[in-house]
Amino acid sequence: MLRAPNQGFLALIVALFGLVSGGVNAGVFDDDEARRQIIDLRKQIQTSLDTQARAQLELSSQISGSNDEMARLRGQVETLAHELELARKRQQDFYLDLDTRIRNLETRGGTALQAPSEAPSAQSPATATPDPAQEMKVYEAALALLRSNKLKEAISGFEGFLKDYSASTLAPNAQFWMANAWSAQGNCKKSVELHLQGLARWPASNKAADTLLSVSGCQKELGLLPESRKTLEVLVAKFPNTPAGEAAKQRLGKK
Repeated sequence: MLRAPNQGFLALIVALFGLVSGGVNAGVFDDDEARRQIIDLRKQIQTSLDTQARAQLELSSQISGSNDEMARLRGQVETLAHELELARKRQQDFYLDLDTRIRNLETRGGTALQAPSEAPSAQSPATATPDPAQEMKVYEAALALLRSNKLKEAISGFEGFLKDYSASTLAPNAQFWMANAWSAQGNCKKSVELHLQGLARWPASNKAADTLLSVSGCQKELGLLPESRKTLEVLVAKFPNTPAGEAAKQRLGKK
């Protein structure tokens, strides 16, 4: 005959079942919380990655834009440098052409290129009066080299001309263009030296005013600003109505 379960025993079984059930539920709740935290962490990581990706994309776009702007500015600088060189070349060509035209007019008008000091019969071959046509040919050959921007060859040509035709009326011009060829090579110190030699030898030549203007420009390039201004003032005082004198007035801010 079966006996009825003891009341205390039943109570113990119920208590144990409650503990087991509570542990299972607690485990289920712990897994859900962990799963939720993992999902939240993934979302945070994805958001951070998206933010970084956008920042990198914006930075890349900015760098690309900066490179394009630098390329554009570099192109503008190169264009301006080219235009400046063309302007300098046009100015040089203008003066060279003007110089040649003046010389041709003087020759056609019968202006002597060199006045002989003695009769040809009394002169030795070394001091004989040069042939005017050959003299002009040598001078124009040096001018052509300068016009072609063959600066070293032009300097050599003018040096040879001054050596062979030192008493020529073209000598001041040769000295002027030779000095300018040195400045075109970037040697302003040598250019000023040659210009001052020319002024000392031919103070009233047709190149004196232009020589002073070139000296002032070279002095400015050398950083000798007070000296450059003083040269302009001397130019205005001595040759006020020449093109060089007018240019000097503009540089000095005078009307």
